[in-house]
Amino acid sequence: MPRMPASKAAKTVYTCRACGGDSPKWLGKCPHCGEWNTLEETLAQAPQRHRFQSLAAGGAPQAVATLADIEAAEVERTSTGLEELDRVLGGGLVAGGVVLIGGDPGIGKSTLLLQALDAMSAQMPVLYVTGEESGAQVALRARRLGLAGARVRVLAEIHLEKILATIETERPALAVIDSIQTMYSGELTSAPGSVAQVRECAAQLTRVAKSGAPHGVRGTGIVLVGHVTKEGALAGPRVLEHMVDTVLYFEGDTHSSFRLVRAIKNRFGAVNEIGVFAMTERGLKGVANPSAIFLSTHGEPVPGSCVLVTLEGTRPLLVEIQALVDSGGPSPRRLSVGLDRDRLAMLLAVLHRHAGVSCMDQDVFVNAVGGVRIGEPAADLAVLLAIQGSLRGRALPRGFIAFGEVGLAGEVRPAPRGQERLREAAKLGFSVAVVPKANAPKRAIEGLEVHAVERIEQAIDAVRGLA
Repeated sequence: MPRMPASKAAKTVYTCRACGGDSPKWLGKCPHCGEWNTLEETLAQAPQRHRFQSLAAGGAPQAVATLADIEAAEVERTSTGLEELDRVLGGGLVAGGVVLIGGDPGIGKSTLLLQALDAMSAQMPVLYVTGEESGAQVALRARRLGLAGARVRVLAEIHLEKILATIETERPALAVIDSIQTMYSGELTSAPGSVAQVRECAAQLTRVAKSGAPHGVRGTGIVLVGHVTKEGALAGPRVLEHMVDTVLYFEGDTHSSFRLVRAIKNRFGAVNEIGVFAMTERGLKGVANPSAIFLSTHGEPVPGSCVLVTLEGTRPLLVEIQALVDSGGPSPRRLSVGLDRDRLAMLLAVLHRHAGVSCMDQDVFVNAVGGVRIGEPAADLAVLLAIQGSLRGRALPRGFIAFGEVGLAGEVRPAPRGQERLREAAKLGFSVAVVPKANAPKRAIEGLEVHAVERIEQAIDAVRGLA
């Protein structure tokens, strides 16, 4: 068989499935992002200049302007019909905004978006593009959820060019793409879900939202549904999260009826804002008082339990922290659920050094009730008080709350927006609080007795005085 001329041979490159970077040869470590064993052999794509034209109409260059001379107005928002989802988005969807939402399979991403589209369809044209189900399957789910769906347009398609043509014809105010990993562009030879396809499809859809050229209508909002890896991160290249305006993550156990939607990135609102939903037979329903699901249902106070007032975005939440200290072997275990394990080891060292409470031969287990994940250091004081209560077998008083960061020197540092935390606790009926001295209210809060402390040993002494 004659050999193919070098000019006709297909050129291959090695593409990183984590970041999308290319390498002319295989390497064990990606030279762009540093990940190991992520390079995969793919066909090199011929450059096509027309796909990378300017966002300006007709590709014309924009004139340079002084920042102070540019007119800027507040972005208009459209309610999704779901109060908790509006909260996470910063007040609603922005015209021309691109939202990426990810989560584990079966957690409720498609259900939530279908509910939002049904509510919004009464005011504006909407389009639901599904690449994972047929139109009949989407209709069955809508009927199961009790949705009318009279004005929700549905397209079962995975070919990007056909989707763009449909968006240009239908001119929806909002289009949902479920999911971005199933879409493919005919201009690329790689399979759907590959790094090149995900990056290209997301870039084309982003141009639809941001400009009127080449296919879309200015102001069309795009919501992309993304798969997640086994580690819980969004699948595909990292550049996918940089392209979009808002990144939302679904959190929660699929075996639990509660779901949390958290904003990881939001160009039009606060990050780390959360919305709380309950999964029912009629879909996801917003939870008006989310603190209730994170607090324990036991009647009397028990040793090892302390209520923390944490801050998720702009919302103060009351979460119960539980600790169990038990006799361990030669290698005691340190396990935390919903909290940083390394920080737990550090707090145990601070507790021993500055408060004289030793757990070096004990197993220590710490859990945040309700499946919530707490990342702020203001949980330190509540964790230490729960551990100390479990070790001594003494329960904290009824109606007790605490918050504050604990430093390596044993000092208790203030938490941001402490006054809002205290007011939220008083509103829910809590009567005793141990907080950093800098967070002590200047005016007394009705029904709440506040003990301000500067060091961890003072906090433990204050708790003993309340017993």
